[in-house]
Amino acid sequence: QLQLVESGGGLVQPGGSLRLSCDASTFILDYYSIGWVRQAPGKEREGISCISSSGSGSYYADSVKGRFTVSRDYANGTVYLQMDSLKPEDTAVYYCVSDWAPLSDICTIGTEQGQHDFWGRGTQVTVSS
Repeated sequence: QLQLVESGGGLVQPGGSLRLSCDASTFILDYYSIGWVRQAPGKEREGISCISSSGSGSYYADSVKGRFTVSRDYANGTVYLQMDSLKPEDTAVYYCVSDWAPLSDICTIGTEQGQHDFWGRGTQVTVSS
């Protein structure tokens, strides 16, 4: 059964770092782009980053550009989101999403349920002093 499992969330002080992991080991990553969507309390979902199935293409929302880095490890089927210089406004539930996009250099990120083939259950990130 194809599934995405996020981990690595937690409580961190402003300015700190966290690395989220998305276990996509049930997927053949060469055929899927992987992305990250977050939802803060009382706010709409925000698509913040994605990486193409080839690994050569990526996207970052302006709100995280220069602070977050997405990467993928084909060997263990994991996609990472390295989050540095965290701010209180980064507090949210972070979801891993995937789309069928074989051998592509392009990824896209959306916020609606139907825009992605698979969603994980999310991991909570709280940035607070």
